[in-house]
Amino acid sequence: MTFKFCPICGHALTPKLAGDDGNVPYCETCQRFWFPLFADCVLVLVVNEFDEIALVKMPYLSEKYVSIISGYMQPGESAEESAKREVIEELGIHLDQLDYAGTYWYRKTGSLMHGFISHTSKQSLVTSPEISEAKWVPASLAPEKMFPDSPDNAALAVYRTYLQTKQRQ
Repeated sequence: MTFKFCPICGHALTPKLAGDDGNVPYCETCQRFWFPLFADCVLVLVVNEFDEIALVKMPYLSEKYVSIISGYMQPGESAEESAKREVIEELGIHLDQLDYAGTYWYRKTGSLMHGFISHTSKQSLVTSPEISEAKWVPASLAPEKMFPDSPDNAALAVYRTYLQTKQRQ
């Protein structure tokens, strides 16, 4: 979100040079820059010891395709804390290991997605109300069930990172 008016005093913002960032909306009254804001999200690929991935269906996203765990970060949370919270909320399981897989920009919502690859033992999945279906799927079959590949599909990017790390082991 790019500000046009100061969120504190309501005055119109004017462009002002902010070092290497170029012109940034500035409030003359509050004497404050207002850099663009965007939401941070987590995207968590959960894998068990049998090389199965937990895939979920979220009806508000699609009735046809499934994805990996995702959710918005809460103020004050680190990306790692958010990833663990989302997995507990959506699948009812705890993770044994959490590894950072990178960041991905999601144009559709203007969000920065923090990708993770997590490991846990195989256990029953207890879904939240926002999940209509969750199941363990062999990692090799996951892409057939997930959203189609596209530049914005960060879930498949995290999946590919998982495959690369598996090959190096």
